[in-house]
Amino acid sequence: MNSIHLILSLFLLFTFSTQQTVNGNAELRALMDLKSSLDPEGKILTSWISDGDPCSGSFEGIACNEHWKVANISLQGKGLSGWISPAVSELKCLSGLYLHYNNLSGEIPSQISNLTELVDLYLDVNSLSGTIPHEVGNMASLQVLQLGDNQLVGNIPTQMGSLKQLTTLALQYNKLTGQIPLSLGNLENLSRLNLSFNNFTGSIPATLATIAHLEVLDIQNNSLSGIVPSALKRLGEGFQGRNNPGLCGVGLSNSRACENDPDLNASDVGTTDQDHLKNINNTATPRPEPANIQVHCNQTHCSKSRSFPLSVITVSVVAITLSIIGFGLFKLVRYRRRKQRITSNSSEGKFSPQQPKELYRKSPSTFVNLDYYNGCYPLPNDQNADGLANEYLNQFRFNVDEVESATQYFSEANLLCKSKFSAMYKGVLRDGSLVAIRSINMTCCKTEEAEFAKGLSLLTSLRHENVVRLRGFCCSSSRGECYLIYDFAPMGNLSQYLDIEDTSGHVLDWSKRVSIIKGIAKGIGYLHSNEGSKPTIVHQNISVENVHLDKEFNPLIMEAGLPKLLADDVVFSALKVSAAMGYLAPEYITTGRFTEKSDIYAFGVIVLQVLSGKKAIGGSIRIAFESFKFDDCIDTDLRGRCSISEATILTKLAMQCIHESPDERPSTVDVIQELTVFPAHS
Repeated sequence: MNSIHLILSLFLLFTFSTQQTVNGNAELRALMDLKSSLDPEGKILTSWISDGDPCSGSFEGIACNEHWKVANISLQGKGLSGWISPAVSELKCLSGLYLHYNNLSGEIPSQISNLTELVDLYLDVNSLSGTIPHEVGNMASLQVLQLGDNQLVGNIPTQMGSLKQLTTLALQYNKLTGQIPLSLGNLENLSRLNLSFNNFTGSIPATLATIAHLEVLDIQNNSLSGIVPSALKRLGEGFQGRNNPGLCGVGLSNSRACENDPDLNASDVGTTDQDHLKNINNTATPRPEPANIQVHCNQTHCSKSRSFPLSVITVSVVAITLSIIGFGLFKLVRYRRRKQRITSNSSEGKFSPQQPKELYRKSPSTFVNLDYYNGCYPLPNDQNADGLANEYLNQFRFNVDEVESATQYFSEANLLCKSKFSAMYKGVLRDGSLVAIRSINMTCCKTEEAEFAKGLSLLTSLRHENVVRLRGFCCSSSRGECYLIYDFAPMGNLSQYLDIEDTSGHVLDWSKRVSIIKGIAKGIGYLHSNEGSKPTIVHQNISVENVHLDKEFNPLIMEAGLPKLLADDVVFSALKVSAAMGYLAPEYITTGRFTEKSDIYAFGVIVLQVLSGKKAIGGSIRIAFESFKFDDCIDTDLRGRCSISEATILTKLAMQCIHESPDERPSTVDVIQELTVFPAHS
């Protein structure tokens, strides 16, 4: 009996293991199929490999959930030139699909509707063709649908009225036709609807005016007719209705006024939306019949038409002629606008002439004020852990559109550096200021709302001339990423000025080196102090990579307080780099804790790096410093142009800072006091 149980157990274990392997490989196979379609030449998604692990962090643009299932695909602005494979439907746990600002063609696969957990679908600014699949109406979780700036044709499927969670629907700059479906009025959570620059006809459904959350309705540059429902006046500038020849409104600045319309009766003004619909049906403006109604011309009707007076025929001919001319002018204006958009976008906002032009063939949509950050962790409604009101953090919020625009949609040309848990991009905000934007995978962030909010409050409050300022943040749970927006330091980080092997590199002169050391000490002193209401901050990861330089070569400490946002395992993983570079204080091995004295230890290492011009302080260099044999340890690129007396003071200070016993190391106050002996010009 025992042997039977053993065999049965082994059989079940084998079956379970096999099933797990198959399930694990299903998503990988889907990703490889998707790679073949999105990147047919295999030049961009080179990190997607058939024997790799999509959740390891090595697959570019892929983020997984806590169950190790693919949750986000973020490949915006990558220059992809293929099509969307139906295989994407196999990624059942996908919540965000971001393929915008590429050059994808072909049709949107109907199988995409199988992604029932998808929250964000961004396919805008591509060259997609065909119709919008009516199956999209089955995607019950969808909140944002961006299909603008493509070549889509046909009608808006009426099934889209079933997307009860939808907040944003953007279909601008396509070739869509027909009437605006009445079913869109069922989208009770819809806040933004952009249908501009298409060929829609008919009237504006009165049902749209009943959507309580609607803030923006952009229908400009279509062929709509009739009267704008009066309830839409509440949108103010949020309603855009220009360039619809047959459309008029009462009290709306963005559409033709109805007061001068001879076909509008006085009773029309101020009537209800239902009355508007009746009046629209009676107006003289031609209105196409709904697509499901067939209009027949029998002999009786045709004979009556010949009895019309000649004046009516003349007026009709003139009206048709004017309509043709107007339509031609509309096409010309639309062509010129598209050309202008492409030209202006290719000449503005570039950081490098090496940037691939195909990434910028179209500019961002004018529909830019999209709130598609929902908050990485929704901030508490009352007070956060720091006692700061939610309103305080709101003033530092950016939205994803601003971050994308600043980085040219995360272009590789703007990538400054990359690690396992984050990437840093150079960016330009709309006010023209340069910023550095760090993107962090949300799986690397703290999971507690209050802790995360507390960390953000701390980071935004830091103000010192030697600490990089955090301008703001942007988080999106559906995208699986958080973004920290810092002031940009144009001279790069301190490590770039070490180990210079040729004369083309910028060699720091002696006075700059002393000034940088003093500035770093002051920045650390600020972090360790409790100025005002700021708590004492132990940096934990001070290094030459995390010291940036402004245009005057003043040092700025980066990543101060960042561990307050990161999960513990991510913070611990960074220790490997610190230990390898010699920054990790020896007592950490026994205590497992960071203190102010561990920051002082790292500072001492940096002093030796700056003096020697070397990233790695080996045993021979350290012995030379201990013996004050400066010919063997001071940077030879200085060619002897240094102060021996100052070098002696700095070396003694560095040796004290890297003492094995933390009790023997000086405090930050002592370090700053020691450095005051140097002249102000240093």
